[in-house]
Amino acid sequence: MKFYGFHLMPYRHVTREQLDSTDTSWVTFSNAVCDPEVCADLYEEYISELVLYDEVGFDGVCVNEHHQTCYGLMPSPNVMAATLIPRVKGKIAILGNALPLRDHPLRVAEEIAMLDIASKGRVLCGFVRGIGGEYYNFDMDPSQSRDRFYEAHDLIIKAWTTPGPFEWYGKHYKFRYVNPWPVPIQKPHPPIWSPSQGSAETVEWAAKHRYTYCQTLSDPATVTRIFREFQAACDRHGYTADPEQMSYSVPMFVGDTDHEAMRDAEPHMLSYFNDLLRMPPNMLFPSGYLTVQSAMRVLASRRGLGSSKREFHELVDKGLVLVGSPDTVYDRLVQLQSESGFGAMAPYFQFGTLPPELFRSSVTLFADKVMPGLRSVGASRNGV
Repeated sequence: MKFYGFHLMPYRHVTREQLDSTDTSWVTFSNAVCDPEVCADLYEEYISELVLYDEVGFDGVCVNEHHQTCYGLMPSPNVMAATLIPRVKGKIAILGNALPLRDHPLRVAEEIAMLDIASKGRVLCGFVRGIGGEYYNFDMDPSQSRDRFYEAHDLIIKAWTTPGPFEWYGKHYKFRYVNPWPVPIQKPHPPIWSPSQGSAETVEWAAKHRYTYCQTLSDPATVTRIFREFQAACDRHGYTADPEQMSYSVPMFVGDTDHEAMRDAEPHMLSYFNDLLRMPPNMLFPSGYLTVQSAMRVLASRRGLGSSKREFHELVDKGLVLVGSPDTVYDRLVQLQSESGFGAMAPYFQFGTLPPELFRSSVTLFADKVMPGLRSVGASRNGV
């Protein structure tokens, strides 16, 4: 199994009272709360935490993109990836660039190519649509999201793999000259990941293109069901899914004992779910963002997230988070892997208001006492 340490980079210095004024941490929660000096300290701390993943033996680190929210301070994952290139030796997974939000997807093609070359081929490239709230941020029609995503993806891939110049006149993007300099060092292009919460269209699309599908923020039953659907989709497209083509992302905390892990994680996990994830349903899933089928699937997997308050024991019991001693975490991961078949993980050990000392102890325990035993579990059939 491969391990990629995720980080959301939250602005953790917000209070519940401040959030209650808008009942959301996204879009309309005023940036008057944001102190740039605090952000500077947080960036320094969070970058050091991403470096720690690398130092203790993770295969890579993960960054992502969100806008106008205290949930995450990375409106540009590519900028953060550039910051990390000289600091880490492993892969840098950008999970990912929100393609429909771009009016000029060729900029994404150029920036990823620069990062891939500067890192000497260590970039993993994630493409996402962006969650519903992002469409409020950019005043964009969410019903156009999927079409824009597909076209932007196709343009970027062609720009990377077809010598230019050539023309592109699509429905959403029009370029007289497509001829990016440079192109990626990895051929035909950097490995592509598709993070999702289980929309049927994304599962099918990732399987069709032989990309890595990453299931996020879901209970074990949903993880197993979606990965089995992905495997079936790969079969329909004429190949068998490699275990490392399936990645599982989950909030995680490891303590010396189950009791200590629960005690230390609880307030910070509740801050993550009840404060930083707070978003009304109409903002999370604006009209037209999902098909009816996918809306039902995703809502089922996210039941209660983003609006109603969650109890810590409920999050643990339902498996939406993974908290416990090294033995407990290991056993649960082995069981879930045996049921679902994934061969890669993108856990995030920083959540909510978690302080740096608890992050470091949790990551170190996982790397020392859990990760080694999982290396042979879900190993790639391709030997990579």
